[in-house]
Amino acid sequence: MFHLNVLIVDDEPNIRKTLTVFMESRGHQVKAVSCSRDALAEAELQVFDLAFVDVRLGSENGLDLVPSLLAANPWIKIVVITAYASIDTAVEAMKRGAADYIPKPFTPDQLQLVTERLSAVCRMEQRIVSLQEDLDRNNPEQNLTSRYPSMQRAIALARQAADSDAVILLRGASGTGKNLFARSMHNWSRRSDKPFTLISCPSLRDDLLERELFGFAKGSFPGALKDNPGKVSLCEGGTLFLDEIGVLPLSIQPKLLRFIQDREYERLGEQQTRKADVRIIAATNSDLETGVKEGRFREDLFYRLNGLQIELPPLAGRPDDIEQLAGSMLKFFASQNHKNIDGICDNAMLALKTYLWPGNIRELRNVIERAVILAKTGLISEEHLPANIFIKAQPVRIGDPLPLDVIEETHIRRILASSKSLQEAADLLGIDQATLWRKRKQFKI
Repeated sequence: MFHLNVLIVDDEPNIRKTLTVFMESRGHQVKAVSCSRDALAEAELQVFDLAFVDVRLGSENGLDLVPSLLAANPWIKIVVITAYASIDTAVEAMKRGAADYIPKPFTPDQLQLVTERLSAVCRMEQRIVSLQEDLDRNNPEQNLTSRYPSMQRAIALARQAADSDAVILLRGASGTGKNLFARSMHNWSRRSDKPFTLISCPSLRDDLLERELFGFAKGSFPGALKDNPGKVSLCEGGTLFLDEIGVLPLSIQPKLLRFIQDREYERLGEQQTRKADVRIIAATNSDLETGVKEGRFREDLFYRLNGLQIELPPLAGRPDDIEQLAGSMLKFFASQNHKNIDGICDNAMLALKTYLWPGNIRELRNVIERAVILAKTGLISEEHLPANIFIKAQPVRIGDPLPLDVIEETHIRRILASSKSLQEAADLLGIDQATLWRKRKQFKI
């Protein structure tokens, strides 16, 4: 069931009580007030999906409240209710932005019908936003499956933590699939019917990042011609994914820490404190501990983020997963490019499975897309793969004419991928955990 956050604005106590009981009995959250001032105050504090607004609020005209509620909550659906129903009133309500109109006295069936219809509209709008983000990222479908214990542990932990409200920190090298993990955790959670929103911390300047995250008020800076609610507000009830949080500017870190702890924030140019129910997932490919020591990352924010972390292993450490990943990517890009491609030949697949993949899944994606573009029909072969795949893709064997560090890195990656724990990997390698930690840092594993 799609649960709504409902605002009721009516000066009659009995109507407020009737609507509240009806909505709460169907699992919706309700806030009931008697005047425009209180309604706007509540709209400033939280995001509402649906509002019932009486046309006559004592000496006030309820229709005047409609544009103000829409300005505070752009996604809200407003139902105008009145004992003085007329066509002119209905038309005026729609002109001002109301989504529907019901006369008093109304029946439970009328309320049920309008609630179900507008709930479906809310759900569809949020799905459209989510699907549009998927299309914008233009990513092929990737299933979270693996034959390797390190990846299996990460997937199991993600599934276990998905339905909690705990802050999650995804750690791993660039391209290991942190974005996919975050979206999968959202889809597995009870928040799956609410928005999933991504903010890439390195992609925006300090001031733009704050505006994007928390929003701003009209006139708060040159060019601010209208209010912007910000990603936090638009993500109400859903999941906010902060990618590459290790580069988050110091000026924003205390504001993010406050939001994580108290769910409170202010828009730029406003003094009004707002609240939002948003689950935070963060990701980083950087060493946050070093950032803390060097003063680039707040220690209190680090510990708040690091409560539950999930390590994503590099692709080179799980070569047998490459066949499944490459197959799903091939299917996606073949369809996108309107080509009939049957698969990948054995020699080309061997090259893919033995390459070290410094760019991880993202690099594999680019290689497969390139191969599909170059191929015509039939199978992907060696000639469709970049030359560097073969330079670095030969199986590493003892006695090969390779630098010692290449052999060492490959061996450590494969031991880590097949081990159940770091202690087990260290024992197999014949070193202690401290040495293994230094080797992982050296090779960025």
